Amino acid sequence: MAGEIYAVILAAGRASRFGGEKLTRSLAGKPLLHYSLTAAQSVFPGRVILVAGHEPDAIIESSGGLATQVVVNPDYRSGQGNSIAVGVRTCRDDADAIVIMLADQPLVTPDLLKRLAAEWTGNDGQIVQSDYGDAQGPPVLFGKDTFDQLCELDGDHGAKAVIQSRKFEVATIAAGPVGFDVDTPQDLEVVSQLLSAEK
Repeated sequence: MAGEIYAVILAAGRASRFGGEKLTRSLAGKPLLHYSLTAAQSVFPGRVILVAGHEPDAIIESSGGLATQVVVNPDYRSGQGNSIAVGVRTCRDDADAIVIMLADQPLVTPDLLKRLAAEWTGNDGQIVQSDYGDAQGPPVLFGKDTFDQLCELDGDHGAKAVIQSRKFEVATIAAGPVGFDVDTPQDLEVVSQLLSAEK
């Protein structure tokens, strides 16, 4: 890995499609939140920032101390962009690159994160995103030249505007099906079956 890479995991949303806080729900005996935190800590040890917002006490308790630092976004209702900005501001002074992750993607593996980091050349103006075949998305690595734009994000648009701005070099890695995110109780059941099949 070239340079110091931090992971920012977004766990601030209201989970309205799920019908309640989903990240604390059990998946194969562990809170859903544990999977992204464990993967991030195994690849970026001591450099994992968890951004909470909705029901922060429950999120912090369910995180099991796996986050290096938890930051609570009081304006989480503004949308994902606002939470990205909060997370990036927390570690930008120490990071050469930041990987933005979603807490509801339990199939993201340490191997994927390692490949994401390996694809980064160390170029401050480079972005490396995951390619799921029919779409691209998180986890996404951002070099430090993108930090100013990430810190200006607001609303519910996420970092797509930064990726599509054409100001930066964008690379992709093949990620397969691991981008599956849990939005509904049915999604949680699907992921549970997938994890059971892997055992």
